[in-house]
Amino acid sequence: MPAPSPFIYDVAFSRNLGWLTEAEQLALRGKRVAIAGMGGVGGVHLLTLTRLGIGAFHIADFDRFDLANFNRQAGATMGSVGLPKVEVMAKLALGINPELRIAEFPTGVSPDNVDAFLDGVDLFVDGFDFFAIDIRRLVFARCAERGIPAMTAGPIGMGTGYLVFLPGGMTFEQYFRLEGQPEAEQYLRFLVGLVPRGLHRPYLVDPARTDLAGKRGPSTAAGCELCAGVVAATAVKLLLRRGDPRPAPYHYHFDAYRGRLAISRLPFGVAGPWQRVKLAIARRVYADMARHSKAQPPPAAAARSPVEEILNLARWAPSSDNIQPWRFDIMDAERVIVRLPGHDRSAFYEYRAGEPTFIAGGALLETLRVAATLWKRRTAWTYLGEDGGHRIEVQFTPQADLPADPLGSYLTLRSVDRFPYRLRPLTEAEKAALGSALGERLAVTWHETPAERWKFVRLGGVATDIRLRAAAAFPVHQRIIDWEHKLSSTGIPAGAVGLDRLTLRVMRWALRRWKRTRLLNHIGATTLAALEMDYLPGLLSAAFFTIRPAAPPAGDSGRIPWLLQAGGDIQRFWLAATRLGLAMQPSLAALALSQRNDIPVTFAQDPALRRKAEKLALSFRAALGTDAEQLLFVGRIGEPRSDHTACRSARLSLADLISR
Repeated sequence: MPAPSPFIYDVAFSRNLGWLTEAEQLALRGKRVAIAGMGGVGGVHLLTLTRLGIGAFHIADFDRFDLANFNRQAGATMGSVGLPKVEVMAKLALGINPELRIAEFPTGVSPDNVDAFLDGVDLFVDGFDFFAIDIRRLVFARCAERGIPAMTAGPIGMGTGYLVFLPGGMTFEQYFRLEGQPEAEQYLRFLVGLVPRGLHRPYLVDPARTDLAGKRGPSTAAGCELCAGVVAATAVKLLLRRGDPRPAPYHYHFDAYRGRLAISRLPFGVAGPWQRVKLAIARRVYADMARHSKAQPPPAAAARSPVEEILNLARWAPSSDNIQPWRFDIMDAERVIVRLPGHDRSAFYEYRAGEPTFIAGGALLETLRVAATLWKRRTAWTYLGEDGGHRIEVQFTPQADLPADPLGSYLTLRSVDRFPYRLRPLTEAEKAALGSALGERLAVTWHETPAERWKFVRLGGVATDIRLRAAAAFPVHQRIIDWEHKLSSTGIPAGAVGLDRLTLRVMRWALRRWKRTRLLNHIGATTLAALEMDYLPGLLSAAFFTIRPAAPPAGDSGRIPWLLQAGGDIQRFWLAATRLGLAMQPSLAALALSQRNDIPVTFAQDPALRRKAEKLALSFRAALGTDAEQLLFVGRIGEPRSDHTACRSARLSLADLISR
């Protein structure tokens, strides 16, 4: 084994030369930087500045690494769980430059040691946790008193907001105005002052994960790495006296996700008139988020079994109105019983003796199969029959050489897009890939011409008119539409139903009482809803498609297992569409209402509406001919115009779905 090469500073950092002169590189070797916090930003600050060639550090942190740090913290690995962050990060930095002079502060920074922490340093870099406001204020104040340049860079989304505070200039306190403010107000002022333009807000897909009261919020490694980049670049200016770093009251916010940079000068900091308006808005926004917050402490470090991991991924299978009708009984390490409810004839959207439930159940089984390949498990299932519900036994058998199904990474990305798509026709290659994914059991027919799309649009519009006028459907709509969350675990978020904001406000008002809905129906509001939910998106699509059996099952005894298999085929079709970058929306209301033998008996209380439903059934058969009686699935498809995944149906937790 060859002897390790000796460390040579000039060689190790020679690739910095060109952006730095030789003299500047050697000057950095003699600089000392204090970094408070060795977590998300502090740890990567240390490593980045070490690679810049800075020769000495004071580093402080009282915490230890755990699993919840893995998404963003440079030192978080399985080997460092439970170890002090200061110790781990010092070792990593010394591995880059064994000549480093590192003073460790393993109890963090406090009023008792803040002066020792800042002694002899040329620059202070803020790596404190966002919520560590009191000690942050103290350290910045001491930097101002001692004439030490100081920087703060916060990882906001997939970007960074940062400020520089120079001796003799605007201070941290003068900019943020935190003195005398309650804790929650201090957090808001720090956030608004750090990123006053709010470039990150459009892609905060789940605001409820931000919990100021619980001192928790989302984060990304991208944001932390960007923080380190801007700090290192600014450190070059500050430590080598290269030009003006434009300190506070200038603020900077670069958002890589949106590709935007905002630079503003706020001479009054957050006390300026426009910043006060932003603070008032932020107070309302975060008060609303606090009411609906579902942020939880990091889960206990208990690993799931492979079966639990498979179920946790498979729970993202689709179901009508996101009802998630399945429950799981884990029997042992390789066997699960899936339970589906029995047929409920009173359910408004059920038809053909519970066919939608079996299609959804089949989609779940296929999702289980795809998910199991990620844990090298082969899947086989057996329908056990009905006993107060339907039971399916699923066996997971380990197979070391089983390849991962390429559709596995799309299980959670597959969703319903109810908005207009681009009019670009599907390519022959796309249609061939979708047909291949569907398999030989089912056949797909494409309806692509404007006249063909118009047939489905009209049928969907009539179906929407019927279900909005039906008293039996009213409690269903009340239950499934979630007005509070962008990601709804038990229904459909209001923002994902395909209506504009004004119509949504009217709809929310109407759904509080059936009398209000009936009043709107009398003045023709259903026409507006159908226009937005059926006519516009239906016409603005690449195509509609229908899926039917290539060969129907032989006899009634095999009907349910066959439907479960067909549901799996349809799920694979949907996953393949997602993989191709296509959007899909099931269009099943007309199909459900076209089954004349299963038109809900509650229509008997409204003869006019029953006649309308019967007429829809006749129109459905006239439009689709002999296929109408065999159709299993109807939908529209196309290239999405924009990303609507920020508002979509989520799922119940695994704990809610496991019965024992």
